[in-house]
Amino acid sequence: MQYAILIYANEGFFERLPQDEQDAAMDHHRQLQAEHGEKGTLGAVAKLMETSAAMTVRKRGDSVLVLDGPFAETKEQLLGLYILECASMDDAIEQAKKLPQGVAAYEVRPIGWGGGTIAEEDEAN
Repeated sequence: MQYAILIYANEGFFERLPQDEQDAAMDHHRQLQAEHGEKGTLGAVAKLMETSAAMTVRKRGDSVLVLDGPFAETKEQLLGLYILECASMDDAIEQAKKLPQGVAAYEVRPIGWGGGTIAEEDEAN
């Protein structure tokens, strides 16, 4: 099953770290990517742009609105994600623990469908 590891932190926090701490944190990311790349269990990896670049599409009444900014205002924003093939939630949590701790929070969530269209997923099930 695939699991998403969602990376949350305050925008700009990473960039304010000393360069050696940034380098050490990125080493964790490179190691996890290399490990799962070799096993063929690495899905999408993305660093998202700042929330100021985000747009929200939302239906309100009969209209569809396009709004500047992220869906919800929170202290921490979603900054990036991994999609990994893992044997279980426990395994996915262990993978998230390999990422730099204290720099961001990591939400681990199973993926209901992905890698194709919803119709393709329905046909496979």
